[in-house]
Amino acid sequence: MVRPRKVFAQHWLKSEKALDAIVQAAECKEGDRVLEIGPGTGILTRRLLPLVQSLVAVEIDRDLCDLLAKQLGKRENFLLLQGDFLTLDVQGNLAAFPKFQNQNKVVANIPYNITGPIIEKLLGTIANPNPKPFDSIVLLVQKEVAERLYAKAGSKSFGALSVRVQYLAECELICTVPASAFYPPPKVDSAVVRLRPKPIETPAIDPRKFENLIKLGFGAKRKMLRNNLQPVVERDRLTHLLEQLEINPQVRAEDLSVSQWVTLANQLLLTND
Repeated sequence: MVRPRKVFAQHWLKSEKALDAIVQAAECKEGDRVLEIGPGTGILTRRLLPLVQSLVAVEIDRDLCDLLAKQLGKRENFLLLQGDFLTLDVQGNLAAFPKFQNQNKVVANIPYNITGPIIEKLLGTIANPNPKPFDSIVLLVQKEVAERLYAKAGSKSFGALSVRVQYLAECELICTVPASAFYPPPKVDSAVVRLRPKPIETPAIDPRKFENLIKLGFGAKRKMLRNNLQPVVERDRLTHLLEQLEINPQVRAEDLSVSQWVTLANQLLLTND
């Protein structure tokens, strides 16, 4: 019997209710080509396979790969890749499998400890967005991380991650999932979120400088924005610019919406002496 391994932060979902919510949120259709990260024992995989044209599963655990190959390997619409998703060249590995290429959806229960890097690989970054964005990305993640993903400006959960993700995608909470829904149960609750990559409404003039501005702005959340951004913009100049934009000069980083962040970054560049 294959058991969850701590080294891979494995917590296997066992709740039928949570599985139903994930599948429903994925809105799978017959022509969909799905990417699943960390299929584990295949409990979610089995639900998805009858609904989609193809499913590519990426699993790092060799023992689980052996299990999945034995149980699902004969399915014509199932392809298993063994490796670390963060370093694996998925599309390169699919060069010999045309019918499994060009996935349009992601559905996954991902390890808590690498949630940020996985989302970055799926969405890209502000400076380098994914050139072939997915239609939707449904993920089961730590509840605290989920709250940061869909947080609105002004809330305590709104931070740099919120801005980076919401610049590239719409994010919504599907449902929360208690720790008891997993084996073994993690120490925290989880949540299902859905990301829908979107066209960038107001692009940053200089995406790299925008990323740096966000990093600086949220460097010390309790400080006013004009204090955090002093390394790149003189305090009085920023105060004047905020007033021009009809923003309180005493604003903190978490009080600005994504669109206000973009506007501020662009105006700083346009008015740079």
